[in-house]
Amino acid sequence: MQTRLFAFFSVCLLLVGSLAAQTLGDVSGEVRDATGAQIPGVKVMITNAATGGTRETVTNDSGVYSFPALTPGAYTLRAEKQGFKSAASTSFDLQVQQSARLDLSLEVGSTSDSVEVNASGAILQTENATVGTVVEQKRIVELPLNGRNYLSLAALSPNVSFGFPSAGQADGRQGGDRANQNISVAGQRNNFNRFTLDGVENTDPNFNTYVIFPSAEALQEFKVQTGVYPAEFGRGATQINVSTRGGGNAYHGSLFEFLRNEKMDARNYRFTGPDRVKDPFKWNQYGFMLSGPVTIPKLFNGKNRLFFMSNYEWFRQRRNVVGQYTLPTAANFGGNFNSAVGGNQVFDPRTRSADGTVAQPFPNNTIPTSRFDATSQKLLAFYPRPNNEAAGLNNNHVIALGRPINKDQFIQRFDFVESSKSNWFGRYSRSDENQLVGSLFQNGEAVITDASQWTFTNSRVLTNTLVNEFRFGLTKFYNTTGPELAFTRDVVSELAIPGLNGGPPVQWGIPAVSITAYSGFGNSSEGPYENNNRAFQIIDNISWIRGRHTFKFGGEIRRDDYNQVGNQFARAQFTFDRNATRNPQVNGTGNAFADLLIGQVFQAEAAVQIAQAQFRATGFAFYVDDTWRVSSKMTLNLGLRYENSPPWEDQTGTLFNAIVPNDIRPTNPLSAVVTDQSLHPYFLRQGASRQNCYEGINLRWTAGPLFPQVPIQVRCDGSLGNRLVGRDNNDWAPRIGLSYQLSSKTVLRMGVGAFYSQDTGNPRFDMARNLAGRLRDNSSQT
Repeated sequence: MQTRLFAFFSVCLLLVGSLAAQTLGDVSGEVRDATGAQIPGVKVMITNAATGGTRETVTNDSGVYSFPALTPGAYTLRAEKQGFKSAASTSFDLQVQQSARLDLSLEVGSTSDSVEVNASGAILQTENATVGTVVEQKRIVELPLNGRNYLSLAALSPNVSFGFPSAGQADGRQGGDRANQNISVAGQRNNFNRFTLDGVENTDPNFNTYVIFPSAEALQEFKVQTGVYPAEFGRGATQINVSTRGGGNAYHGSLFEFLRNEKMDARNYRFTGPDRVKDPFKWNQYGFMLSGPVTIPKLFNGKNRLFFMSNYEWFRQRRNVVGQYTLPTAANFGGNFNSAVGGNQVFDPRTRSADGTVAQPFPNNTIPTSRFDATSQKLLAFYPRPNNEAAGLNNNHVIALGRPINKDQFIQRFDFVESSKSNWFGRYSRSDENQLVGSLFQNGEAVITDASQWTFTNSRVLTNTLVNEFRFGLTKFYNTTGPELAFTRDVVSELAIPGLNGGPPVQWGIPAVSITAYSGFGNSSEGPYENNNRAFQIIDNISWIRGRHTFKFGGEIRRDDYNQVGNQFARAQFTFDRNATRNPQVNGTGNAFADLLIGQVFQAEAAVQIAQAQFRATGFAFYVDDTWRVSSKMTLNLGLRYENSPPWEDQTGTLFNAIVPNDIRPTNPLSAVVTDQSLHPYFLRQGASRQNCYEGINLRWTAGPLFPQVPIQVRCDGSLGNRLVGRDNNDWAPRIGLSYQLSSKTVLRMGVGAFYSQDTGNPRFDMARNLAGRLRDNSSQT
């Protein structure tokens, strides 16, 4: 049934097209005579003030004209018909996803005479019930923005919260600025937003963050849609639609640099003393924007039809912060734990009695170098000696921690006015980012990001009442957050610890080492996490004018590739406590660093293997919208959208899901052992039915700790296929909106609709991550 549904929808898509005119706008209105009667057959022409490109149409029998799929910018209108004076508007601005209405009135007279219609003021949006806020290019460039972050202007929209603390998981698994761009609309989750750039998907599925972040100089405007919006929009409760600026007949350019440093910053509160200085800080953000025509005298009959916009921005930040650590003394590194140089009395674990209650101290409270563990000595190469032993054992190591951030982003856009019936647009964007959070020697964490996007669009007038817009988009996003030594040095393999493997280069780094009473070292046990994602779209819209109705219909086919590797404890974590070198009968004895010197681990945790997911999903959507001008003051919007966003399908074939039977009773699980196996939760492996459910898996589930006599069930009957989640084919989203113009300055809007938000991909990856599991050893090494 699903196959037939998909085939049917695919045929519909090829016939009618697809979804995303998010960053385009439209202009419509009525043409009447002096008595208020509608005039059919009026020739109406709209002209782009920047490029000079024109489009023409003719009013229908209801005197209605419409220009759908227009690029945001400045426009003028002109209407003329034999026997009437022509009417021409002054220049007006069309904004992102705006449905502007401009009615014209023709007076009896000669066509050579012209009547000017003042359209310089703000044009009310009376054609739909959408609620949103447009932030135009002037405010983006001229308002003081910290870091030139245009998204902070989303806070100008009503019912929007911005700048609250970021989600810890997104920050820990993705890093960089993306995790900190938190926008919540109407109290919804900050990852329920959908970003588009020039009408193509700009949302990464990992945490639903943006992919390409354009320079402020390259933006035309953006819109935050916070209310009931048409059925052509989906996949998010909130739409953040961004449009880049295009070129025109005149050349425009800018050079810019924004500078911040510690000389212009206030002192931190803790550095107010006369002998303290501010942390070194350098922030340089600079680049250029150039736009204009591509002049080819012998082409296009001497007219400018090809226009460009080029933008490049560099970002460099250099910052040092003070890091304070509590490290063992130099004498401790040599095995000397006399109280004068820091340390409790240490005992030789080899001298413990058979019952483990009595041990003999090391002579002179010093561990012989012959007892030092070879693996521990390799690890200690990444644990520096203190540089301020005069401070004692607290904060005896003070260093400047560098935190460099580098970003480069490039945008190249072309606009081509083929004719009055066809316009083309193309853009290529790329960004590279890398960050380093410094720590002890080579213990830092790094973030590397590489993103790119290709898109092109064609808007074509088929008839006076039919306009088609086709769009293609390809977005790639690579991001990794992990150890400073990733791709550089495989420390884990150098240590040669049995059962612990270095893994792929993204995993390379230093195991996490925790030492009671001292600062630990090594890389965090969280990560690495490496994403290599791609989104491919085929998009198209058709607009059809019929009497007082403007129909818009289309759909979208979208292919998502979501690849991720990583999990916790990939390089293992070792905990050292006052355990092996203590005397069980004497409190306050033993030293955790002494345990490390002789290689006596209190607790070790390591992932069985690094998790890997290769998720794929091909979704589609289609919609129909009807804008019905019931009267000159009232417009009714009717829409219906269908979305089919299937669950991820993993290509590895090794994924499991935990299944809880539907008829399980809400009884106390500790009250008795349920012998009916059909009521027990079980693990289900993806794929078709197979005889050996553990085939190719280095993992086994045994009986649980609560009921050892009850085995854990593992099934591989293929009941949920490769997705392990049931597919929902009933996501219908009706939309109803009403707008009524109370006066020339007031419009009343109301509406209701159903909206579906696409969840982030990271929770599904957790299934694969948890499968990797971890091994833990809690033991008193003696």
